[in-house]
Amino acid sequence: MCEYGNYEQAILFYNQVLRAKPDNLDALLDKGVALQNIGRYKQALNCFQKALSVEPKNVTALLNKGSALHSLGKFNDAISCYDEVLSIDKKSAMALAYKGLSLGEQGLVKDALMYFKKALRIDSDYDLAQISLDIAKKLIKENLKNAKKTVD
Repeated sequence: MCEYGNYEQAILFYNQVLRAKPDNLDALLDKGVALQNIGRYKQALNCFQKALSVEPKNVTALLNKGSALHSLGKFNDAISCYDEVLSIDKKSAMALAYKGLSLGEQGLVKDALMYFKKALRIDSDYDLAQISLDIAKKLIKENLKNAKKTVD
């Protein structure tokens, strides 16, 4: 159902699975992703939190929890999730790029740039990191131009 964009129906199926087996990690994660896809971030966050209670170091759950927190504007909490992923897997390009996004949302563009570059060193084909890197570079250039205009 998710593959066809029918997230509401998929959630109903995940609920059936979870009624039978409340600790089904795949159903918890997939339900959380479906909820994220329809903008129900708090409910998605609950799914990822439940998944982490089943498996506390699950990288997928941590990344998705961070993503949900980011969507809720809780950037520091999201960064904590990405840092936890990086403590488990120092070469997680996704955690590095997502951390960059959260830093960028906080106006820390130079720091974000560094994380996008790190992600691309691990996975040179990672589109999210490349697009974000290009945007960060553009923002830095614009900020420098605006600063120069202010001084002149």
